[in-house]
Amino acid sequence: MVEAGAPEAMSISERITEAISIKTVFTIRAFGLAIPISDTILASWIIMAVLFLASWLLTRRLKEIPTRAQTLVEGLVGFINDFAEENLGHHGKHFAAFLGTIFIFLIAANLAPLFTPVGGFGYEPPFIIRPLTRDINITAGFAVCVIVTVFVSGLVIKGPAGFAKSLVSPMAFMLPFKLMEYIIKPVSLALRLFGNILGAFIIMQLIEAAMPVVLPPILAMYFDLFDGLIQAVVFAFLSTVYVAEAIE
Repeated sequence: MVEAGAPEAMSISERITEAISIKTVFTIRAFGLAIPISDTILASWIIMAVLFLASWLLTRRLKEIPTRAQTLVEGLVGFINDFAEENLGHHGKHFAAFLGTIFIFLIAANLAPLFTPVGGFGYEPPFIIRPLTRDINITAGFAVCVIVTVFVSGLVIKGPAGFAKSLVSPMAFMLPFKLMEYIIKPVSLALRLFGNILGAFIIMQLIEAAMPVVLPPILAMYFDLFDGLIQAVVFAFLSTVYVAEAIE
Protein backbone atom coordinates (compact mmCIF):
# COMPACT_ATOMS: atom_id res chain seq x y z
CA MET A 1 0.00 0.00 0.00
CA VAL A 2 1.23 3.51 -0.79
CA GLU A 3 0.13 6.41 1.37
CA ALA A 4 1.09 10.03 1.78
CA GLY A 5 3.08 10.68 4.93
CA ALA A 6 1.07 12.15 7.81
CA PRO A 7 2.75 15.23 9.33
CA GLU A 8 0.89 15.30 12.64
CA ALA A 9 2.32 13.46 15.62
CA MET A 10 0.51 10.33 16.76
CA SER A 11 0.83 8.07 19.77
CA ILE A 12 2.29 4.60 19.31
CA SER A 13 -1.11 2.89 19.55
CA GLU A 14 -2.62 5.34 17.05
CA ARG A 15 0.31 4.87 14.74
CA ILE A 16 -0.01 1.08 14.77
CA THR A 17 -3.78 1.24 14.33
CA GLU A 18 -3.33 3.56 11.38
CA ALA A 19 -0.60 1.38 9.88
CA ILE A 20 -2.50 -1.92 10.00
CA SER A 21 -5.85 -0.52 8.91
CA ILE A 22 -7.16 -1.45 5.47
CA LYS A 23 -8.67 1.55 3.70
CA THR A 24 -11.03 1.81 0.74
CA VAL A 25 -9.41 3.84 -2.03
CA PHE A 26 -12.39 3.99 -4.38
CA THR A 27 -15.60 2.12 -5.15
CA ILE A 28 -16.62 0.52 -8.44
CA ARG A 29 -20.35 0.72 -9.11
CA ALA A 30 -21.78 -1.64 -11.72
CA PHE A 31 -25.07 -3.51 -12.18
CA GLY A 32 -26.43 -2.00 -8.98
CA LEU A 33 -23.48 -3.26 -6.93
CA ALA A 34 -20.91 -1.21 -5.02
CA ILE A 35 -17.53 -2.97 -5.02
CA PRO A 36 -15.02 -1.33 -2.63
CA ILE A 37 -11.41 -1.41 -3.79
CA SER A 38 -9.04 -1.39 -0.83
CA ASP A 39 -5.49 -0.11 -0.78
CA THR A 40 -4.14 -3.66 -0.68
CA ILE A 41 -6.12 -4.68 -3.76
CA LEU A 42 -4.88 -1.58 -5.59
CA ALA A 43 -1.32 -2.40 -4.53
CA SER A 44 -1.71 -5.96 -5.83
CA TRP A 45 -2.84 -4.58 -9.20
CA ILE A 46 0.20 -2.32 -9.32
CA ILE A 47 2.55 -5.21 -8.49
CA MET A 48 0.92 -7.40 -11.15
CA ALA A 49 1.32 -4.61 -13.72
CA VAL A 50 4.99 -4.12 -12.79
CA LEU A 51 5.73 -7.85 -12.97
CA PHE A 52 3.91 -8.16 -16.30
CA LEU A 53 5.83 -5.22 -17.75
CA ALA A 54 9.14 -6.53 -16.40
CA SER A 55 8.54 -10.02 -17.83
CA TRP A 56 7.66 -8.54 -21.21
CA LEU A 57 10.72 -6.28 -21.30
CA LEU A 58 13.06 -9.08 -20.20
CA THR A 59 11.79 -11.67 -22.68
CA ARG A 60 10.93 -9.69 -25.81
CA ARG A 61 14.44 -9.87 -27.26
CA LEU A 62 16.00 -13.15 -26.22
CA LYS A 63 19.40 -13.92 -27.72
CA GLU A 64 21.44 -17.06 -28.25
CA ILE A 65 24.28 -15.37 -26.38
CA PRO A 66 22.39 -14.11 -23.32
CA THR A 67 22.88 -10.74 -21.72
CA ARG A 68 23.20 -10.41 -17.96
CA ALA A 69 19.49 -9.75 -17.55
CA GLN A 70 18.60 -12.73 -19.74
CA THR A 71 21.00 -14.91 -17.78
CA LEU A 72 19.29 -13.96 -14.52
CA VAL A 73 15.84 -14.64 -15.97
CA GLU A 74 16.91 -18.00 -17.38
CA GLY A 75 18.48 -18.91 -14.06
CA LEU A 76 15.27 -18.06 -12.18
CA VAL A 77 13.08 -19.99 -14.62
CA GLY A 78 15.47 -22.94 -14.53
CA PHE A 79 15.45 -22.94 -10.73
CA ILE A 80 11.64 -22.96 -10.60
CA ASN A 81 11.38 -25.72 -13.22
CA ASP A 82 13.96 -27.86 -11.43
CA PHE A 83 12.24 -27.32 -8.08
CA ALA A 84 8.85 -28.33 -9.49
CA GLU A 85 10.20 -31.44 -11.24
CA GLU A 86 12.20 -32.47 -8.19
CA ASN A 87 9.11 -32.39 -5.97
CA LEU A 88 6.39 -33.33 -8.46
CA GLY A 89 8.25 -35.62 -10.85
CA HIS A 90 7.22 -35.53 -14.50
CA HIS A 91 4.10 -33.58 -13.53
CA GLY A 92 6.30 -30.69 -12.41
CA LYS A 93 6.29 -29.04 -15.83
CA HIS A 94 2.53 -28.55 -15.53
CA PHE A 95 2.77 -26.74 -12.18
CA ALA A 96 6.03 -24.80 -12.54
CA ALA A 97 4.38 -21.67 -13.94
CA PHE A 98 1.72 -21.62 -11.22
CA LEU A 99 4.15 -22.16 -8.35
CA GLY A 100 6.68 -19.75 -9.84
CA THR A 101 4.05 -17.03 -10.21
CA ILE A 102 3.01 -17.36 -6.57
CA PHE A 103 6.64 -17.29 -5.44
CA ILE A 104 7.63 -14.23 -7.48
CA PHE A 105 4.48 -12.29 -6.63
CA LEU A 106 4.85 -12.91 -2.89
CA ILE A 107 8.49 -11.84 -2.99
CA ALA A 108 7.51 -8.59 -4.72
CA ALA A 109 4.60 -8.05 -2.31
CA ASN A 110 6.63 -8.75 0.83
CA LEU A 111 9.68 -6.71 -0.24
CA ALA A 112 7.76 -3.67 -1.49
CA PRO A 113 8.11 -1.81 1.87
CA LEU A 114 11.87 -1.62 1.29
CA PHE A 115 11.19 1.06 -1.34
CA THR A 116 9.63 3.44 1.20
CA PRO A 117 11.79 6.59 1.53
CA VAL A 118 13.60 6.87 4.88
CA GLY A 119 12.34 9.63 7.19
CA GLY A 120 13.75 11.16 10.33
CA PHE A 121 14.89 14.45 11.87
CA GLY A 122 11.44 15.92 11.33
CA TYR A 123 11.25 14.77 7.70
CA GLU A 124 8.22 12.73 6.73
CA PRO A 125 8.55 10.54 3.63
CA PRO A 126 6.26 11.60 0.75
CA PHE A 127 4.72 8.13 0.67
CA ILE A 128 4.71 4.92 2.67
CA ILE A 129 4.62 1.45 1.13
CA ARG A 130 3.13 -1.19 3.39
CA PRO A 131 3.05 -4.96 2.81
CA LEU A 132 -0.20 -5.93 1.14
CA THR A 133 -0.07 -9.44 2.67
CA ARG A 134 -0.92 -7.88 6.03
CA ASP A 135 -4.48 -8.09 4.67
CA ILE A 136 -6.03 -11.48 5.46
CA ASN A 137 -8.18 -11.18 2.32
CA ILE A 138 -5.08 -11.19 0.10
CA THR A 139 -3.50 -14.21 1.78
CA ALA A 140 -6.87 -16.02 1.81
CA GLY A 141 -7.18 -15.42 -1.93
CA PHE A 142 -3.80 -17.05 -2.53
CA ALA A 143 -4.73 -19.96 -0.26
CA VAL A 144 -8.00 -20.53 -2.14
CA CYS A 145 -6.11 -20.59 -5.46
CA VAL A 146 -3.73 -23.20 -4.05
CA ILE A 147 -6.41 -25.48 -2.62
CA VAL A 148 -8.48 -25.32 -5.83
CA THR A 149 -5.34 -26.30 -7.76
CA VAL A 150 -4.74 -29.14 -5.32
CA PHE A 151 -8.30 -30.44 -5.65
CA VAL A 152 -8.49 -30.17 -9.44
CA SER A 153 -5.02 -31.64 -10.03
CA GLY A 154 -5.80 -34.64 -7.84
CA LEU A 155 -9.12 -35.18 -9.60
CA VAL A 156 -7.64 -34.87 -13.11
CA ILE A 157 -4.43 -36.86 -12.62
CA LYS A 158 -5.91 -39.67 -10.53
CA GLY A 159 -9.27 -39.71 -12.25
CA PRO A 160 -12.62 -39.61 -10.41
CA ALA A 161 -12.33 -43.22 -9.23
CA GLY A 162 -8.72 -42.88 -8.09
CA PHE A 163 -9.43 -39.58 -6.37
CA ALA A 164 -12.42 -41.04 -4.52
CA LYS A 165 -10.31 -44.03 -3.49
CA SER A 166 -7.60 -41.73 -2.09
CA LEU A 167 -10.19 -40.12 0.19
CA VAL A 168 -10.90 -43.43 1.93
CA SER A 169 -7.31 -44.66 1.98
CA PRO A 170 -6.08 -46.55 3.96
CA MET A 171 -9.50 -47.04 5.68
CA ALA A 172 -13.01 -45.70 5.09
CA PHE A 173 -13.20 -43.84 8.41
CA MET A 174 -10.48 -41.49 7.07
CA LEU A 175 -13.01 -39.82 4.74
CA PRO A 176 -14.09 -36.96 7.07
CA PHE A 177 -10.47 -36.25 7.99
CA LYS A 178 -9.40 -36.18 4.33
CA LEU A 179 -12.24 -33.78 3.55
CA MET A 180 -11.30 -31.58 6.50
CA GLU A 181 -7.84 -31.19 4.99
CA TYR A 182 -9.34 -29.14 2.18
CA ILE A 183 -10.45 -26.63 4.80
CA ILE A 184 -7.51 -26.83 7.20
CA LYS A 185 -4.79 -26.48 4.56
CA PRO A 186 -5.94 -23.16 3.03
CA VAL A 187 -6.75 -21.72 6.45
CA SER A 188 -3.26 -22.67 7.64
CA LEU A 189 -1.62 -21.18 4.54
CA ALA A 190 -3.54 -17.92 4.83
CA LEU A 191 -3.05 -17.44 8.57
CA ARG A 192 0.65 -18.36 8.52
CA LEU A 193 1.50 -15.80 5.85
CA PHE A 194 -0.82 -13.15 7.29
CA GLY A 195 0.38 -13.60 10.87
CA ASN A 196 4.09 -13.53 10.10
CA ILE A 197 3.95 -10.50 7.82
CA LEU A 198 1.60 -8.54 10.10
CA GLY A 199 3.68 -9.40 13.17
CA ALA A 200 6.91 -8.25 11.54
CA PHE A 201 5.18 -5.09 10.31
CA ILE A 202 3.92 -4.20 13.80
CA ILE A 203 7.37 -4.80 15.28
CA MET A 204 8.90 -2.44 12.71
CA GLN A 205 6.28 0.20 13.59
CA LEU A 206 7.21 -0.07 17.28
CA ILE A 207 10.92 0.21 16.46
CA GLU A 208 10.37 3.26 14.26
CA ALA A 209 8.34 4.91 17.01
CA ALA A 210 10.98 4.23 19.69
CA MET A 211 14.09 5.06 17.63
CA PRO A 212 13.15 6.42 14.19
CA VAL A 213 16.70 7.08 12.91
CA VAL A 214 19.24 4.38 13.76
CA LEU A 215 17.53 1.01 14.16
CA PRO A 216 14.82 0.91 11.44
CA PRO A 217 17.16 0.71 8.39
CA ILE A 218 19.21 -2.01 10.10
CA LEU A 219 16.35 -4.16 11.41
CA ALA A 220 14.41 -3.72 8.17
CA MET A 221 17.03 -5.99 6.59
CA TYR A 222 15.57 -8.80 8.70
CA PHE A 223 11.88 -7.96 9.18
CA ASP A 224 11.29 -6.62 5.65
CA LEU A 225 13.92 -8.43 3.57
CA PHE A 226 14.82 -11.76 5.18
CA ASP A 227 11.43 -12.47 6.75
CA GLY A 228 9.63 -11.49 3.54
CA LEU A 229 11.77 -13.87 1.51
CA ILE A 230 11.33 -16.68 4.02
CA GLN A 231 7.53 -16.34 4.03
CA ALA A 232 7.40 -16.41 0.23
CA VAL A 233 9.56 -19.55 0.19
CA VAL A 234 7.48 -21.25 2.89
CA PHE A 235 4.19 -20.51 1.13
CA ALA A 236 5.47 -21.76 -2.23
CA PHE A 237 7.04 -24.85 -0.65
CA LEU A 238 3.90 -25.82 1.27
CA SER A 239 1.82 -25.28 -1.87
CA THR A 240 4.14 -27.68 -3.70
CA VAL A 241 3.85 -30.24 -0.91
CA TYR A 242 0.05 -30.09 -1.00
CA VAL A 243 0.00 -30.58 -4.78
CA ALA A 244 2.44 -33.47 -4.47
CA GLU A 245 0.21 -35.16 -1.87
CA ALA A 246 -2.82 -34.74 -4.14
CA ILE A 247 -1.19 -36.33 -7.22
CA GLU A 248 0.87 -38.92 -5.36
